[in-house]
Amino acid sequence: MNGIIVETLQIAILIGIAPAFTGWVRMLKCWMQGRTSAGMFQPYRDLAKLFSKDIVLAHNASWIFRFTPYLCFGTVVLAGGIVPMLSTDLPLALTADVIVLVGLFAIARFFTALSGMDIGTAFGGMGSSREMMVASLAEPAMLMAIFTVSLLCKSTSLSRIAEVIYTAGFVAKPSLAFAFIAFILIALAENGRIPVDNPATHLELTMIHEAMILEYSGRHLALIEWAGMMKLFLFIALSSTLFYPFGIAGTDNPAGVPVAAVALILKLFISGVVLVVIETGLAKMRLFRLTEFLGAAFLMATLGMLSFFILE
Repeated sequence: MNGIIVETLQIAILIGIAPAFTGWVRMLKCWMQGRTSAGMFQPYRDLAKLFSKDIVLAHNASWIFRFTPYLCFGTVVLAGGIVPMLSTDLPLALTADVIVLVGLFAIARFFTALSGMDIGTAFGGMGSSREMMVASLAEPAMLMAIFTVSLLCKSTSLSRIAEVIYTAGFVAKPSLAFAFIAFILIALAENGRIPVDNPATHLELTMIHEAMILEYSGRHLALIEWAGMMKLFLFIALSSTLFYPFGIAGTDNPAGVPVAAVALILKLFISGVVLVVIETGLAKMRLFRLTEFLGAAFLMATLGMLSFFILE
């Protein structure tokens, strides 16, 4: 029963706090660039405005176009029940691991790319092709980085990984450092952040993710935007689980959940600052340079796995 309550609380935190975290990142970015910020709670007002608007659909829109926003939102919410953000005592942790998590993200990306091509516009097809190019390079690198950590912990279960890394006897190794660098590069690419993509632009020559959702409106666009905010939140939580799971309550310590919630907020605060520093200090890369960027991520993950076998 405790596990079900914690898992429900995790999903509620993911749904409720993800827009605030996105607003925090946008506010910090405005401050660092000398601009006036709309405030940390502006994403909530944006979502409320979109939910209140009517949906405009093209005449040739199929069921894929209508179904994709709900699928994206649902898969991210389901992923929120797999990643141990507050406690490792999660019912879904027994049946799902990091491979399932990557598969959920891949399903959402696949249907988003299909919906971008479904209407038949030039921008939608262009964004879908670019998204698939990024996915073909980012997903193998992400799996390689996660497998490096799973080799160290001898498990692909996220709860087990968090427990092993959190133990006092665990020592950080070079393979973990390589995997951490690779994961940061992959997280920037998976969430469409600078230098891979700019979520704040609609310039047709540079946008990737935004090109696929240009035809969405109303609550469909709100669900997709909300899912993107939750995905960014989840990647921060996933990096915490894999590399610095300090504060996460164990299976035998349900009383540590409030402390874990405070630790999670602190990690989000610091991660937002780091993300803004990275985005402010870097420029948007050319599309054909992304292969080098994601190739470097795959190389770092591969070096992490090789160093594990060499040093062991």
